[in-house]
Amino acid sequence: MAYKLSKWDLSALYPGYDSAELQSAFDMIEEQVTSFEGLRDKLKPDMPEEQFLQAVKSSEETARVANKMYSFAGLSFSADTQDQQAQSLQNRVLQFLAEVENRSMFFSLWWKELDDENAKRLMANSGDYKYYLEAIRLYKPHTLSEPEEKIMNIKNITGSNALTNLYDSITNRYTFKMKVNGKEKEMTAAELFSFRYSTDPKVRAESYQSQFKVYAEDGPILGQMYQTRVRDWHNENVNLRKFKSPIAARNLGNDVPDEAVDALLDVAKKNVGIFQRYFKMKAKYIGMKKIRRYDIYAPVAASKKTYSWDDAVTMVLDAFNAFDPKIGELAKRVFDQNRIDSEIRKGKRGGAFCWSYLPEETPYVLVNYQGTGREVATLAHELGHAMHSMLASHHNTFTFHSSLPLAETASTFAEMVLIDKLLAEEKDESVRRDILFKQMDDSYATIMRQSYFAIFEKEAHDLVMKNASVDDLCKAYLDSLKQHFGDSLELSDEFKWEWVGIPHIYHTPFYVYAYAFGQLLVLALYQQFKAEGESFKPKYLKILSAGGSEAPEKILKEAGINIRDPKFWQGGFDVLEKLVSELEKLPVESKKAKPAAKKAVKKVAKKAVAKKKVVKKKKK
Repeated sequence: MAYKLSKWDLSALYPGYDSAELQSAFDMIEEQVTSFEGLRDKLKPDMPEEQFLQAVKSSEETARVANKMYSFAGLSFSADTQDQQAQSLQNRVLQFLAEVENRSMFFSLWWKELDDENAKRLMANSGDYKYYLEAIRLYKPHTLSEPEEKIMNIKNITGSNALTNLYDSITNRYTFKMKVNGKEKEMTAAELFSFRYSTDPKVRAESYQSQFKVYAEDGPILGQMYQTRVRDWHNENVNLRKFKSPIAARNLGNDVPDEAVDALLDVAKKNVGIFQRYFKMKAKYIGMKKIRRYDIYAPVAASKKTYSWDDAVTMVLDAFNAFDPKIGELAKRVFDQNRIDSEIRKGKRGGAFCWSYLPEETPYVLVNYQGTGREVATLAHELGHAMHSMLASHHNTFTFHSSLPLAETASTFAEMVLIDKLLAEEKDESVRRDILFKQMDDSYATIMRQSYFAIFEKEAHDLVMKNASVDDLCKAYLDSLKQHFGDSLELSDEFKWEWVGIPHIYHTPFYVYAYAFGQLLVLALYQQFKAEGESFKPKYLKILSAGGSEAPEKILKEAGINIRDPKFWQGGFDVLEKLVSELEKLPVESKKAKPAAKKAVKKVAKKAVAKKKVVKKKKK
């Protein structure tokens, strides 16, 4: 079959905004919650196990309907952030579910306060619910009284949630003007960003300048929105819930020790020199004395190869099938069931994501596809998320979805499987050469860039609580860029506005370290795969099939990985350092590679496949 760019089909969720099925879902949840409220007086320390597990199962039934309803609203809004019906439905759903949570909150509060002996007794035969129940109790030191928790839920609907929805509506409405082939063109963010990979330095610069011109106009407003988001996060999590730091709240949500996250970020800071060396070396390949920040993703070869959507899908599915037919079959379900939105449209949310809502259901995937090799890799990345979710379909609604750091494992690994295939099959030397350099580009984007986003967030949260202005935050962000780029490139002041265009720091504070966590983890796993071959696959699939049914540290410990040890994180950077060292040895005399240089590049490319040493980078 030929695959065509398309919009996803949400009818598997509900037929429409005004459908009887959607209204029935609201009624069903209302009925279920009313029944659940009858349990309040039956919750005793010595309650029978069967009665307790029935309460948990009842809670899951409501969560299933709620997930479906919430997903319909969220996916509809993502498909068109300017659709007023989608906006209204999303607001209605958020308000409704907050009220539902308030009415059923008594159960989780009781569970957190229950003594350890009875908690162990009730969990003894809880099966797949066990980790879910354990994780709830981790929040005991940070839980407020029932009235306070209810106020928090209501406050979030008209507070932080409303703020991030407003941010999305504003920023996804933006259009950007840029000259293309001598004519000014109006375009979406996805279209604009594609020019950052142009072979023309002027075009690359204009792509960034066009973005920052728009964001700078609203920068003071977007900056105020961020300040408010930070204060809200601090007021709730530090002042009221007594987390020791703003990032500690995210770490507990991920069930990752503070010690492990600190080790990751500390090791990242110690290894900035690897990428500084890389950018200095890259300048030689693109014929510049020193690159500018505009040029970090510049192609090193003149190849402008693009891929049709059909070719991209086929390539990714073939790569998955070659690794394991089961993986390919799961990914194909996304297309067979029209669960992917791939076309470019005004108002559509930018970027890419995978949205899983029920264990047995095929996830939805959003990409903005324009044909570049990077976007083929993005497709592999998001389909990796999807098959991760589907491999964990045997778990319940509470435990099938992995924590944020492990959620990047399958997606990043999927990209590396694709890269292996591209290097093995590509005959065009300039394309092969570009692939190698893009691996380093993407390793920077995923590891160092995201790590420094998290480092900036830590500083920004501290500055905001010390009454820093938006200009102060701009200065802090620019200083952060200078720290991790050093003297490896020229950095213009307009990049001070880059941070207001990072959705994650608004939506999900401290989410970003999950990318670096996942990439470095996959470097370790991929090394094992190359060393062990077929025997590695069952172990890897076991990690993915665990979903969120165990703590991430426990899942990884079984694979021989200690996430608290700085040496583990350093191992990933050591792989990157080896690649940079090999690339530095290539004899480059000018922007156009000489025959000797081409031969040397080819040698490195072959080593990436044959010796399995160089293919340890991510495509993003």
